[in-house]
Amino acid sequence: MTFVRLIPLIAAAAVAVALVIPFAASGPLAQEAKQHKALREAPLTEMSPPPEVTKQSVPASGFERAYRQQPPLIPHKVDGYQITTENNACMGCHDWPGNTRVNAPKISETHYVDRQGVRLDKVAGTRYFCQQCHVPQADAKPLVGNIFKNATQAK
Repeated sequence: MTFVRLIPLIAAAAVAVALVIPFAASGPLAQEAKQHKALREAPLTEMSPPPEVTKQSVPASGFERAYRQQPPLIPHKVDGYQITTENNACMGCHDWPGNTRVNAPKISETHYVDRQGVRLDKVAGTRYFCQQCHVPQADAKPLVGNIFKNATQAK
């Protein structure tokens, strides 16, 4: 057999070895050597109970902001709110004059200005989908460790 005829056989053997080596290193012994901490408490083979549902809790003084331009947090549940191009449930309480009826914070005046700086009589389309910036907040246990400090603590 000539060397030219051996090249395809050598290439095939190299590919076979390359495919087999990763599987050989990932057997039971290799898996025992790699222990990763997961967020899941029960093994994947067992059913785990659903996490506790955290009630919406609001401190008497409201939630502090973590940085100067942070959008205000939502201190109530919004699970059932549907925001479509035709309807936004937030506007019923937070747009003028509804905010005075229910004593809710009024939407910022910045939300009535479009991208070109033109003042509008209704909320600008870029500010219409509230939950792009505003999120509900609950006093829940963190899923992972966190050393975040807000702007006033970091000074």
